[in-house]
Order: sequence, then structure tokens, then C-alpha cells
Amino acid sequence: MAIKLGIVMDPIAGVHYQKDSSLAMLFAAQRRGWHISYMEQSDLFVDKGLAFAYQRDIQLIENKDNFFKLGEPHIKALSDLDVILMRKDPPFDMNFIYSTYILELAEKGGVKIINKPQSLRDCNEKIFASHFPQCCVPTRITQKREQFIDFLKEYPVAVIKPLDGMGGESIFKIEHQGGNTEVIIETLTQRGRKPALIQKYIPEIKQGDKRILLINGEPVPYGLARIPQGYDIRGNLAAGGKGVVEPLTEREFWICQQLSETLKQKGLVFVGIDVIGGYLTEINVTSPTCIREIDKDAKTDIAGQLLDYVETLLH
Repeated sequence: MAIKLGIVMDPIAGVHYQKDSSLAMLFAAQRRGWHISYMEQSDLFVDKGLAFAYQRDIQLIENKDNFFKLGEPHIKALSDLDVILMRKDPPFDMNFIYSTYILELAEKGGVKIINKPQSLRDCNEKIFASHFPQCCVPTRITQKREQFIDFLKEYPVAVIKPLDGMGGESIFKIEHQGGNTEVIIETLTQRGRKPALIQKYIPEIKQGDKRILLINGEPVPYGLARIPQGYDIRGNLAAGGKGVVEPLTEREFWICQQLSETLKQKGLVFVGIDVIGGYLTEINVTSPTCIREIDKDAKTDIAGQLLDYVETLLH
């Protein structure tokens, strides 16, 4: 009997046909003959203590101009599915949290959720890296101006960023006694009302911010180095970085080993970590990307590897 897969994602009409990782997963599932139900976050609801959704059958087509067909929405219990991929992109807001509560009800009903809803809530993508200080450069998370200034006295060049950003959004390189340092701190902390993260600047960012994907704690042996262009310090592809596929270094394998057991324990099956100059900077758990770019150059089948693992969970 075919595996019944559900996916919660952003509107599929808006995804990039050649780059979207969720789409890679759906194509891989369709090739295996799985039945796929498509849902958006707004389709989820609870009735009498049970999790439901407006679900639509979806057919994928290998045509960049017309790559999917959706059936009519029908209300079904999430417990009718075998596994659900939670692939809603940030922002990580209250709607996202409410969705994890609903998915947790489905999980209680026996559905495998990837990634585990509780861990999606628990593991902020910036703060979670602080659980592995042996892998990171000096980092501080605070909302107090004097804490940022004190950090800059010890590390005169640093990067500061919000805890809820994505795609390189609102990342600044700042310096001790720099002309814009005070206003950047004020802006990101909303004048001390909201915490932000500051970490020692890693000059090796010029060689790239490498995205490494892990499936059940095991790394794909190739990563995507996202190299900043021009004067920009950000390597994120969404910020204009250039992607280059590279094999993992011994240090990068070591970092993955440090994370592996914790990821398994927390049910974080598909994770993307960011590494700069051999240092862990972020652990992305919501909807990690870069499958298509790595597959294209390294001839890997990352979505297939993920579904192989899903099959082991269901048997």
C-alpha cells in the first residue's frame, strides 16, 4: 500500500521550480508512487480535539512553466496520513507556533512529523547553535546596549543579527566605536526591548558560508559554499551570494558529529547547518534548503536519502 505523505508549505505557485527543496522532496515521493496531500498553513484546524486540514491531491509535472496540478480541497483528518513534512518557511511567528500545536495533535494520533513540532518550537535557529560552544566563535545574545559594547571591546569586529531573520536579512558587520554601531544596536534591539545576537567576525566568510545538510544526524558529504559578492558580507543566496558545491572538510564532519546525537534525540530529521571558516554559526530546522544545488553538481539524491529514512520510520 502506498505511503500517504502530507506536506505543509508556502503556496506552491510561488516556489522556484529549479531551486526549491520542498519540490525536490515531492518529486522524489511521486517517483516512489507515494500519495501526496498538499496543505498550506491556513488549511490546518482542530475540531473536537482532533487535527484536520483542507487537503488537496497534487500531481507534479517536469515542466518549469506548469509543474503541478492540484485537486479540489477536501477535509480529512491528519491522522489519515503516514507522515507530514512541515516545510513552511519563516517567519517564525505565532501562526507558525499554532501550526506546530496542531501538528502535535496529529503526531499524538500516530503520524510521523518531520521535523518534530516540539523541537521546531524549542530550537531557535540562532540560539540553538549556542548548545555547541565547542563548535562556535565567541557569541553573545542580549538586548542590553552595554553588553554589546563590552563584547566589541574584546572583539573589535563583529557581526550582529536578529534572532528571527532569514536569508541574510538585517545582518550587519559592526566595529568598536564604529560610526553606525550605536544606531545598528538600537535598531536591532528596538532600543533594548528585543534581544539580538552578536558574534566575532569570521574573515573566512570571503571563502563562503557553507550550508551542510544532515539527515537523522548524518551529513551529506557535500555542502554548498555561498560566497559573498562585491562588498557584501552575506553569502546567502537570497542576498546575492554565489553557490559553489564543495566536499566537507574534516573539521566540518567533526562539527556534524558533535550535533548528531542531539538532533536524533530531538527528532530533527532534516537539518541545515551553516559553517564559516570551520565554525558553526546557525542550525536551520524549519525548512532547510540547497538540495537542488548540491544534487546538481555532486550527483547526490538528497531527497531520496530523506525518503529512505522516512521509510525506516514507517516499517
